[in-house]
Amino acid sequence: MSDQKQQPGQINIELDEKTAEGTYSNLAIINHSASEFVVDFVAIMPGIPKAKVKSRIVLTPQHAKRLLKALGENIHRFEAAHGTISDTEQPQIPLSFGPAGQA
Repeated sequence: MSDQKQQPGQINIELDEKTAEGTYSNLAIINHSASEFVVDFVAIMPGIPKAKVKSRIVLTPQHAKRLLKALGENIHRFEAAHGTISDTEQPQIPLSFGPAGQA
């Protein structure tokens, strides 16, 4: 890859092995203030009443809107290739964040 010349305005994005492994999440909690959106990714396991936030992403409102659009486009392409993703009803999970923080 070092043989390739970088085009003007092109960003070189690196992905290390640890980050490439990803972090599993089956719950996302979204909060916002006037200046940012905060998305907390959580992995909840059945029968375990406590779960930790595995990752937190803080976005500007503009980036949050771009993410919404990009997710929508990718879901559309996925469903076109693989069929409709079923949106099963999840039981309401009472959530308790302690101590509450401000974004």
